[in-house]
Amino acid sequence: MSILKQHRCPSRSLTHIPTSPRLHLAARLTCSATTTTTKPKSSQNQLVIEPRLETKPDSITPIIPSVGPPLSNDPSLQSTWSHRAWVASGCTTLFFSLAKTVTGAADTHMWFEPIVAGYVGYVLADLLSGVYHWGIDNYGDATTPIFGSQIEGFQGHHKWPWTITRRQFANNLHALARSITLTVLPIEILCNDPVIQGFVTVCAGCIMFSQQFHAWSHGTKSKLPPLVVALQDAGVLVSRSQHSAHHRPPYNSNYCIVSGVCNEFLDKNKVFEALEMIIFFKLEVRPRSWSEPGAEWIEEMDEAQSQVTVH
Repeated sequence: MSILKQHRCPSRSLTHIPTSPRLHLAARLTCSATTTTTKPKSSQNQLVIEPRLETKPDSITPIIPSVGPPLSNDPSLQSTWSHRAWVASGCTTLFFSLAKTVTGAADTHMWFEPIVAGYVGYVLADLLSGVYHWGIDNYGDATTPIFGSQIEGFQGHHKWPWTITRRQFANNLHALARSITLTVLPIEILCNDPVIQGFVTVCAGCIMFSQQFHAWSHGTKSKLPPLVVALQDAGVLVSRSQHSAHHRPPYNSNYCIVSGVCNEFLDKNKVFEALEMIIFFKLEVRPRSWSEPGAEWIEEMDEAQSQVTVH
């Protein structure tokens, strides 16, 4: 009688088993051997290979979600009733402020001063729009408190500037309308001076509608109302040709989006560059305009319209 020793599993190539970089292959090898007094048969000593696929995520290659421009029917571009309510509130506040200006001017027979104050408010609104635009273009990110969503929105705007023309009116203005309502209404209630009211009315109105002026600066003449085109050509509203310079490298000029009247002074005297140097030396924070723009700044054309949008 003879006793057979346990057989070791012979090596065999596994190249015939498919592999995938995102799947881990677990193969269970079972070796069987028996003790017998007779001559072993070939079926009693065999290699059994049972492949088992385990779907585990690959830790080396992360899955990056695709990000693209919002579609024309994207909910983020649509107006809600809340948006419309805030825009209606802002417009109502401005209307009563204007009415109070006219009434006060008529009662005091003083028209020149409120008109001059209104013009100062118009210029200041353009300046403030440029300062705000410069700030959110160069500092902060989506996680910044209060302004994070607006910073993220303006970053996306640099890549897909034509999407602002698809944003509905109330959706585009509701955030500014809410701010105007909350700031102008107390002034309207407490102040009766027509000069102050004239300044506040024009300045607040231009700030509230600045995003619409901005949207028009990205539109084509054939799709804009004739009055808007005339105001752009006259320099009353920011023109398409002037604002297009802001969307070209190095992306550090023409920030003002109400009329653009302040752009030449700010850019010629390098006002924003001086502010950037002060912030850098005081806080050691670099603005985005100092670096070569990344992929998020490179403009993509509107494939849906298959044409270059003049902006």
